[in-house]
Amino acid sequence: MCTCSSPAPVRRWARHKPCPWRQSLLASNTAVRTVYRLPGVSPTAEAMLSALDAELLDGLGATLHVPEALGVPAVYITCGMERTEAPWCGPMSHTTGVTVSESVRRTAALLLLAVDDTVYAIGCDQGYRLIPDRLKDKRFGLSFAIRQMDPNLIRGAVSRTLGQARTDISLVPGGASVPLLGIREHSRIVRSLGGYLDDLPLTRSRFTRGRAVSAQGGCGLRIALGVEPEALLSDLRTISRICREDTPHQELEFVDHVVPVTDPRILDNLTQALDERLGRPDEGLISASVPSEHHEAYTEATTYVTQINSRGALRSDDFDLGYVLTRARLAPAGERVKALRDGTVTLARDRRAGGACTLAATSALSWLETGIPLGSRRFFLMDAEWYEAGTAYVEECRTTVETLFPPSPSVYLPAWVDGESENTYNNSVADSRPGWLCLDTKNVANPLRRRDQVEICDLITPDGTLILVKRAKGSGPLSHLFSQARVAVELLQESAQVRADFTAKVAGLSGDSLLLPADYTPKRIVLAMLLKHGGRLTPETIFGFSQITIAQTAKALAARGVTVEVVGIPEDGTDAPSFPSHDAAIRPTVHC
Repeated sequence: MCTCSSPAPVRRWARHKPCPWRQSLLASNTAVRTVYRLPGVSPTAEAMLSALDAELLDGLGATLHVPEALGVPAVYITCGMERTEAPWCGPMSHTTGVTVSESVRRTAALLLLAVDDTVYAIGCDQGYRLIPDRLKDKRFGLSFAIRQMDPNLIRGAVSRTLGQARTDISLVPGGASVPLLGIREHSRIVRSLGGYLDDLPLTRSRFTRGRAVSAQGGCGLRIALGVEPEALLSDLRTISRICREDTPHQELEFVDHVVPVTDPRILDNLTQALDERLGRPDEGLISASVPSEHHEAYTEATTYVTQINSRGALRSDDFDLGYVLTRARLAPAGERVKALRDGTVTLARDRRAGGACTLAATSALSWLETGIPLGSRRFFLMDAEWYEAGTAYVEECRTTVETLFPPSPSVYLPAWVDGESENTYNNSVADSRPGWLCLDTKNVANPLRRRDQVEICDLITPDGTLILVKRAKGSGPLSHLFSQARVAVELLQESAQVRADFTAKVAGLSGDSLLLPADYTPKRIVLAMLLKHGGRLTPETIFGFSQITIAQTAKALAARGVTVEVVGIPEDGTDAPSFPSHDAAIRPTVHC
C-alpha cells in the first residue's frame, strides 16, 4: 500500500523532527485520548501500516508520517473528511424556503506505536474509524478498569445480558458503588466501566495535585495521557504493567468471570450449528442487538448501509435483520457465518453516506444474538463471540456470600439458650444493648391488605440498622428470613404509609428515645442466624440452597443501596465479647 517513492497523496510519507512548538505544550501536559491495544500486529512500522485498510485510507486521501520524536516504531496517519454541503441544507431549504449552503469537514488522526513489543493505537476525532475492529483487544480498557478504578466511585457502566439481546447503560456522574449500578450478575457481561482511578503514577496524576482522575475502559481505554513523547511512553508502560501484574479489585473481579469460549472444538461445533440455523427460514431464534462499541453511533445514525456477499448494498433507516438473514441464507452451506463476519453494516448521519457522514463500520455478524445448545450446555452469540451460560453462576454465588461475612462483625449477639423462644431472645438482646429496641411481633399494616401485618425487623440499633434474627433447622426458615429482608426494604422505600407507621411505632415503643427521620429508609441490614446444632456460622456451613437465596437477596438489596451483613449467633453456653459503649458494639460493615 505504501512506498516512499509513490506519488499518490495517500502514500506520501513525511518524516518529522521534534516539533518546534513542543515547549509551548508544557502548559498542557496531558490530553484525553482513547488508546487501543492491537495484540496481533507485529511491532514494526511496516506491519502496523499493512494491518490497516489500504482502500479506506486511499479513499480518504490520507497522509502517512513517520514521527521520529517518539523514538519507537510508529506510524502517524492524518486526513480530512469533507463535504461541500451539510446533509441538512437541502431538506431545510424545502421546509423554510431559505437556501443555505454550509460545508462539513471532519478530521481524523491515528497514531500507531510499538512500546516494548506491544502495538497501541491512539485515535483523534474520527481516527478510531481507521482501526479495523478485528485488530483490537476487546477487553484491554476493561482489564485496566477493574484493576485501577475505585469500586465505590463508578460513574457509568455498559452491560449486556446473555440471551436477552438487551444492553443496559447506567450513568452516575458523581460516582456510585458497584452494587448500586446493579451490574453484579452472573449472566451479565460488562462491556465498559467509567469511574475515578485509584492513585497511580500517570502523567495526569503528577499535575492534578490531588484532584480525582477519571477514565473509561471498554475495548479501548479513554484516559488522559502525556503529551510529551517520554510522558506518553511512560504512561503506556504503566498501563501495560497494571494490566499484566495487578489483580482486579475484589468488588470488580466478577467482570472477569464471564469470558468468551476459546475451545476450538466447541467453537467449530457452534459455528456449524449457527451455519445450519442461518440456512433455514427465520424462526425468530436470532435477534438484533447493537454492537457494544457503537451505542453512540447507533443513537446518531439515520442511515444503515448493509453489504453482505454482494457488490450491491441495502440503504435503510434502521438495521434490517430480515435482509441480513436473507443474504446469509443465500450463501452456500458452510459459508454463511463467514459471509456475515465479512459483511459490513455502516452507520451514517445521512442517507447519502460519505466520508464526512460515516459514524461506524461494523461486521454484520456483530449485530446478531442467538442461543445454541450443545447437549446440556447452553451457548450464546454476542458481539460475534460465543459465551457459555452458567459458567460463572456458582463462583458468583460463592463470592457474593463470602463478602457478607466480614472478618470482624459489626454487631455481636449473645448466645441463644436452647428452648428459649425467639421473642424472649430478642427482648433479652435489646435489654443488654444500650439504645437497642426490640420490634419482634411489633408489626405494621400491609399496604396491599390492611388487615394483614408485616414484621419489618426483630431489632433496631440507634443508628437505624435493622437486625433480623432466625434459628434455622433447615433452609426453609432462612428463605423466609431473606424474603422478610427484601419485603421490609421495599416497603420502607416505596410506601410512604409504611414509613410513617414504622417511624411512629419506633418512637412510641422507645419513649421517643429513638427518633427516626420521617423519610427513613434502611442503609444496613444484619441477618443474624443460629443454625441447627449450633456451631460457627460461615459461608461453608450455611445450607447449600440458602447460599443461593442469600446471594440473590444480597444483590437485590445492594442494588437498592442497602448493605447486607450476616452474623452468627453463638451456640448455647458461649457468649460474644461485651462492649462498653454503643460505638464499640456497632462498627461499619463491608459492602456486599
